[in-house]
Amino acid sequence: MPGPLHGYRIVDLTSMISGPYATMILADQGADVIKVENPDGGDHTRAANNRRNGFSASFLNNNRNKRSVALDLKQPAAKQALLRLLETADVFVQNFRPGVAERMGLGEDAVRAVSPRIIYVSISGFGEAGPYAQKPVYDPLIQAVSGLATIQAGSDAERPRLVRTIVPDKLTAVTAAQAITAALLARERTGEGQHVRLSMLDAVIAFLWASDMGSQTFVDEDIPQQEAASFIDLIYETATTAISVAVQTNKEWQALIRALDKPEWLQDPRFLTPALRQRHINERLALTQEVLKTGPAAEWLERLTAHGVPCAPVLTRAAMLSNEQVIANGIVVNTDHPVAGRLRQSRPAARFSVTPATIRNGGPALGEDTASVLHELGYTANDIEHLMGKAS
Repeated sequence: MPGPLHGYRIVDLTSMISGPYATMILADQGADVIKVENPDGGDHTRAANNRRNGFSASFLNNNRNKRSVALDLKQPAAKQALLRLLETADVFVQNFRPGVAERMGLGEDAVRAVSPRIIYVSISGFGEAGPYAQKPVYDPLIQAVSGLATIQAGSDAERPRLVRTIVPDKLTAVTAAQAITAALLARERTGEGQHVRLSMLDAVIAFLWASDMGSQTFVDEDIPQQEAASFIDLIYETATTAISVAVQTNKEWQALIRALDKPEWLQDPRFLTPALRQRHINERLALTQEVLKTGPAAEWLERLTAHGVPCAPVLTRAAMLSNEQVIANGIVVNTDHPVAGRLRQSRPAARFSVTPATIRNGGPALGEDTASVLHELGYTANDIEHLMGKAS
C-alpha cells in the first residue's frame, strides 16, 4: 500500500533544515514533494561538509523521497513554469523572509490565482511582524530569544547555554508537517484552502510552555520568575561509563532508595514529599551521584532495573547504533543511494499499519527531475530545453 499522503503534491521552495525536514516527513508518508531549487547551487545544505560523491549528509538526511526541479525564478518563463506546476499542487511551502515571496510574484494572492484551493505555507524565523521580522535568523538566535538558552542553564542567574542540537529548526519542521496535514484534512471537509503561517519562535515558545513556563503561567501571582530547577543533569558517573536515572513518583523514589541501599533517606526531612524533593533537588542528586560512583554502570543498570527504577545507559552516537533497543525496533536502517552509496538513516518515526511510510528514494541530485516534471506539465522537448537552458 502507498503511504497515507499518496496522491497529494507539495511544491517545496524551502532550504536549510526547518522547511526541508517538514516536507521530507510528508514525502516519507507518500506525498509527491517537488523541491524547486536555484540552479546556481540549489539548497544551501548541498554545500555542507561531511559529504561523499558530491552529496552532503545534511542534504541527504532532509530531502529523501523528493524530486528536484532547477528553475531560475528570475526568468519570467521559469516563474511561469513554477506557477503552472502550482496549478497541480495541493500545498506550497516557502521559508523566505516575510515579504520576499510577494516581491518574487509568489505571494499568496498570486499562487491562489492559479490554484484556489492550495494550502499556502509560510515558515519564518521571528514571525511576520515586529522589529525582528526582517532579521536574518539561525537556530541559536531563536534559542536565545525564546528563553530556551536560559532554561538550559538551569536558572536565570546562570550563564545561558545552548542546546547542542538545532531544536528550533527541527521542532518547527515537525510542527509544520502536522499543521500541513491538518490543513489538508480541513480542506477535505470544507473544500477551502488556507494560509498556514508558522515561525520558529512560535514553535519553540509553544513547546516550552508545556513543561518549563510554570512560573509564568499564573498572571499576577508572586512566583519566582525562574526558580532554579537543578544545576545537575540527570546523568550520573559510575565507576565505568555514565548512566541516566530519573525518578518522579513516591514509588520510584522508594525503589531508588532500596536499589542504592540507603534506607536513611526515607526519613530525611528534605525528601519526604515530591515537593520537598524538588525543592532540595541539588542535594538529592548529589547524594545519588555519590553512591553511583562506587560501582560499574552494568551492575547499577541491572540492579536499578530489578527494583523498577527508570534508568538507561548514556550512549555515544556510534554506540547508539548497536544498542539492543534501537536494533530490536529497527529504528536505524540502511539504504542504497545511486550516487552517494550505502546510507544509514533513521526510518520514518510514525508507523502506519495500513499505509506505511517508506524510504523510496534518496535525496535527488540538483535538477535531476526538471525534464520529467516539466514533461508531466505538458511542456514539449523544445520548451524544456529552452527552460533548462535559461536555468543554466
